[in-house]
Amino acid sequence: MTILHNRLSKDELKQKLAEETFERTTISFYRYVIIENVSEFRDELYVRFAELECLGRIYVAREGINAQMSLPTHNLDEFLNFLDTTGYLKDMPIKYAVEDDGKSFYKLIVRLRDRILADGLEDDAYDVTNVGKHLSAIEFHDLAADEETLIIDMRNSYESEIGHFENAVCPDADTFRDEIQMVTDEFKNQKDKKVLLYCTGGIRCEKASAYMKHMGFKDVNQLHGGIIEYARQINEANLKSRFVGSNFVFDNRMSESIDDQIISNCHQCGEPSSTHVNCANDACHLLFIQCESCAKTNNGCCSEECNGFIELPDEVQKDLRKTKIFNGTTNGYRSLRKRLENSK
Repeated sequence: MTILHNRLSKDELKQKLAEETFERTTISFYRYVIIENVSEFRDELYVRFAELECLGRIYVAREGINAQMSLPTHNLDEFLNFLDTTGYLKDMPIKYAVEDDGKSFYKLIVRLRDRILADGLEDDAYDVTNVGKHLSAIEFHDLAADEETLIIDMRNSYESEIGHFENAVCPDADTFRDEIQMVTDEFKNQKDKKVLLYCTGGIRCEKASAYMKHMGFKDVNQLHGGIIEYARQINEANLKSRFVGSNFVFDNRMSESIDDQIISNCHQCGEPSSTHVNCANDACHLLFIQCESCAKTNNGCCSEECNGFIELPDEVQKDLRKTKIFNGTTNGYRSLRKRLENSK
């Protein structure tokens, strides 16, 4: 019987990864394409990716595929050949990690989703295929120099806080569905301006650009391949990056530096830091920026309450989780920043 899901524990998976003697390559890709028999396609991907020792998160929906993953470097050619011989995935543009220690993922997940990117809109609200003009990194780089150009970061606030393009508008949003509405509302009187959109790998800009065109924006452009591809092409061209700071990535690394600058601060002490962590209290698990010093002082926790919680006996913690005492820490990234700032 074919195994279609992981059966090892987290500790076993991490130990297995630590014992590997080969290098891994971290990649990402996405494509909007109508997939028939989605469940069957998901199972086919899991089997083949498992055979190639791939790790990562792959989301499959009727509207397409979105993948962030790592694989043994020696299997890369075989993996790319598999993509090219699979109709939905042929000629897939691949983004390679800027910084790669091979430890970006420890588990293989291939999951069915209603959508590969949630925008909170109805399926027939707009034409998702009528996207903005795709710009190469160099084209985007040159156009971003024009002060009259409207540059918009289509990522969440916790991503843009540690790195963004110079002069970019970075909406204070916790989710993409919030941001797409905030952007169209805020710039509704500037629909004739040249708009440059960017995100991590390009997938959010596909939907954002299509929606902005639907809402009447005349000149919508997007960074093809996102920040990941921009960093690669700019380095190859030996140009000074217009992206400052670090690029947030959705794997165990959390971020990769683009220009070696740290533009953000620890949420607890205010010292320069771009290190995102999840609160060590599993009943909280909130994402925030924490420097090494505060990580030691606070045992990796976001607050005194969480620090005290993890010092309780395991059985007490387990009972308290059932009461949902700590569910107040899931209010979002903006709420956390305000709470920590007020406590200083």
